[in-house]
Amino acid sequence: MAQVIALYKKPADPAAFDAYYHAKHVPLAKTLPGLRKYEISTGLVGGGAEGESLHLVALLTFDSMAAIQAALGSPQGAATAGDLGNFAQAGVELLMFDTREV
Repeated sequence: MAQVIALYKKPADPAAFDAYYHAKHVPLAKTLPGLRKYEISTGLVGGGAEGESLHLVALLTFDSMAAIQAALGSPQGAATAGDLGNFAQAGVELLMFDTREV
């Protein structure tokens, strides 16, 4: 398996961020080819000083890094990435990696 983790910084208007994210961005991201699971954080994001600056964490699961690369290179991936500027003005950091169960 492989994951994309999106770390969304605290926006100036959290209510507007949440409304847009759930109504527009989530449905768009769910069209990514090969997406197996889409999870988001609920409540406060902890983790010291870095956690205090975060508003939301999204975890997207794919079969492999190749599947992530294919999804991001698709028209749906381009549309999803292009949508970030519509609501994530405070910034977002993306982490991508393979995973294995231990």
